[in-house]
Amino acid sequence: MPLFCLGGFELDASFNDLVNQITAWTGANSWVARVFIVVLLALALDLIQRLVLKRLSHRVQRSSNPWDDALLHALQRPFTLLIWVLGLTLAADIAGRETAATVFNIVEPIRTVGVISAIAWFLVRLISNFQQNLVEQGLQQDENYDRSTVEAIGKLVRLSIVITAALVILQSLGFSISGVLAFGGVGGIAVGFAAKDLLANFFGGLMIYLDRPFFVGDWIKSPDRDIEGTVEDIGWRLTRIRSFDKRPIYVPNSTFANIAVVNPSRMTHRRIYETIGVRYDDADKLQAIIHDVREMLQTHPEIDTRQTLMVNFNSFAPSSLDFFVYSFTKTTNWVKFHEVKQDVLFKINDIISRHGAEIAFPTSTVRVADSLKIHNIEQPE
Repeated sequence: MPLFCLGGFELDASFNDLVNQITAWTGANSWVARVFIVVLLALALDLIQRLVLKRLSHRVQRSSNPWDDALLHALQRPFTLLIWVLGLTLAADIAGRETAATVFNIVEPIRTVGVISAIAWFLVRLISNFQQNLVEQGLQQDENYDRSTVEAIGKLVRLSIVITAALVILQSLGFSISGVLAFGGVGGIAVGFAAKDLLANFFGGLMIYLDRPFFVGDWIKSPDRDIEGTVEDIGWRLTRIRSFDKRPIYVPNSTFANIAVVNPSRMTHRRIYETIGVRYDDADKLQAIIHDVREMLQTHPEIDTRQTLMVNFNSFAPSSLDFFVYSFTKTTNWVKFHEVKQDVLFKINDIISRHGAEIAFPTSTVRVADSLKIHNIEQPE
C-alpha cells in the first residue's frame, strides 16, 4: 500500500524502487539487509534535513523578517518525526511481507497516526511561534498592546488543530466520526455534571478574553476579595496574579464572574488630595497662601489643569486652619506620580514659609486664673 499518492506519484513505490536498486547494487538480497538499508536511508535523510535546515536557519536569522524563523523552527522536530515514522514503518512493511507475522498488521495504522501527528505538531508549533512574534512586535510598537486577545486566539486555533487531528485519526482508524460525536453529546451531559467547576472556569476564562476587563501586565484589585497584584497569565482554568510582595495568587476564572474588579492600570490620571493646616495665629495670611498655591498648581507642568483643580479653606480644626489641595497629575506612573506629588508639597511648604506662616501641629493652650483660692478641709477623726 503506498504511503502517499500526490499527483500520481506514489512515494512508497518510489522508495521501494530505490531500496531495490541499492539492494541489487550492494548484492544484499536478504530482507534483513533491505530493512537495514531502509533504516540507514532514513538516518541519512534525517541528517541531511538537519544540516539543510540549520544552514537555512543561519541564513534567515540575518534577515529582518521574523516569520521565516518561525516557520523553520516549527518545521525541525516534526520533520524528523515524519522521516522516522515513514522509514521505520517501511522497514516494518518489508519485514512483514517476508515473515507474514500478524503483528505487522498494525504498521499501516501506526503510519497514519504518525503522519497526522507530525503535521498537527508542525501546525501547533507554527501557531505558537506566530503568536510569540505578534506579541513581541506589538509590545515594541505599543506598550498597551492587546496581548491577551492574541494569546486567546492562538489557544483557540491550537485547540482546533488538536481536535481536528484527533477526529481525522479516528476516521482513518475506521471509527465513525458521527458515532464519536453522538457519544460525545450524550457523554457530555454526564461529564458536564461531574466537571461543572472545570467548565465554569473555562467559560469564565472565555468571558475574560471576550469582555477584556484586564490584560496580562495590568494591575488589578478586588474590593470584595483580598486580591491585588499584576496579572501574569490568563489560562483556561486559572488566572495567575503576582502580588506586590512577589507572591503568586492563583484565582479560578469563575471567581471573576462574582466579584468586582478594579483595574487601576487603565486610570487616565492620578489624584493629589491633601489637607494642610496653618496656625490660628496666621489666619490673616491664609487667603494669600491659598491664592498662591492655586496659582502654583495652575502653572505646574505636571498638573493637568483640564481636570478638577481645587484649593479651598476647609475647616476650623482644633489646632489649625485647614485648607485642602485637590488636583490630578498628567502621569499615571506610580514612581513619577510620587515625584510630582513630592514637588507639589515642597512648593506648598515654600509658599507658606514665604508668607511668614507656619504649618500647624497639635497644640494645647492652658489659661491660668489671676488668683487661686485654696481651702483646707479637715477630715473628721
